[in-house]
Amino acid sequence: MTTPPAPPPGSDPYGWPQDVPPQHEGQGQVWSEQGQPPPDGYPPPGYPPQGYPGYYPDPMAPYGYDQYGRPYSDKQKLIAGLLQILVGGLGIGRFYTGHTGIGIAQIAVTFLTCGIGALWGFVDGILILVNGGTDAQGRPLREN
Repeated sequence: MTTPPAPPPGSDPYGWPQDVPPQHEGQGQVWSEQGQPPPDGYPPPGYPPQGYPGYYPDPMAPYGYDQYGRPYSDKQKLIAGLLQILVGGLGIGRFYTGHTGIGIAQIAVTFLTCGIGALWGFVDGILILVNGGTDAQGRPLREN
């Protein structure tokens, strides 16, 4: 078995150029400002972030993306559906998802029809559980 060749002068054993200033705690390094990318096979210093080995979280989508690239809501489909089934006549599931207009309409219909309009909330809850739904910002409700 042979030993690997010695690194060229002016670089460390891992191939990083010596002209790159050392990185201090809490400071990121942007390679485009240095004018050179890291060597192939090496990630930039400081990656992966602490606490996320191999995973780079997106602050704009903390719960991930659906199959169409839309970020998931912070609201859950199961909770919204059950609230609509149990107290749908009061529009509680719709208030939970942020649809205040629909929630107020469900309260009004339930009141004006002497409780028969609560059927709207019950059916709405079943549809949320089966088909999913969106929150007030248009993001799909997450599964869990």
